[in-house]
Amino acid sequence: MRIDVLTLFPDVIDAWSRVGVVGRAVERGLLQVRGWNPRDFATDNYRRVDDRPFGGGPGMVMLIEPLGACLDAAQADSNAPGHVVYLSPQGAPLTQARAKQLAALPRLVLVCGRYEGVDERFVAERADEELSIGDYVLSGGELAAAVLVDVLGRLQEGALNDADSASQDSFEDGLLDCPHYTRSETRGTQGVPEVLLSGDHAAIRRWRRQQSLGRTWLRRPDLLAGRELGKDDRKLLEAFQADWRARQVGPDPG
Repeated sequence: MRIDVLTLFPDVIDAWSRVGVVGRAVERGLLQVRGWNPRDFATDNYRRVDDRPFGGGPGMVMLIEPLGACLDAAQADSNAPGHVVYLSPQGAPLTQARAKQLAALPRLVLVCGRYEGVDERFVAERADEELSIGDYVLSGGELAAAVLVDVLGRLQEGALNDADSASQDSFEDGLLDCPHYTRSETRGTQGVPEVLLSGDHAAIRRWRRQQSLGRTWLRRPDLLAGRELGKDDRKLLEAFQADWRARQVGPDPG
């Protein structure tokens, strides 16, 4: 997969593409990431990429022309045109399901806004979709682009050393992940649920599924709203809920 990023700070994207799972995906030839600076396509002596908005108001807005020329150059750099994503607080929320769809594409072009955003005409004419990574405002789209590069990079086949790792992540099946424990030099097995020490793999799978359901119910009930659980999942969740409520109430002091 190839991802081109239009940004005034391409060094940020370049640095992110060299670390962790993303860096490994790049090294293995599974992912290619390239930054493009719209300022390189500005035509005036000051290399301006922004101007004041029509109608007045605070802040500056990124100009169409440098962005458009930069996008043209990025698209022309490959035989396959890229799907253009504008990273914006007004975009649709990024989900794991959408990320998996995007990860299957051969090429993406991510557009990072700055200042008060970009000229709406550029978005309407050149962007295929708008995406948001959350209900908050960043100084620019670079961090959002880095998030998306990371999300998509780890979904490339062969990027993770353990092929089953991604399938067990939170949101893969619409639920949060279960708790995990490992060997500690100072704590040993203290506080580790006994089932994880039992060697009974079927029991461990049931416990992990129950914890995933229960954690989702406690922390993200919206993910369960309207979801039709199977008989086994309902029993696991009901047992989790009963145990949790009993621990919250505690024994009858009378």
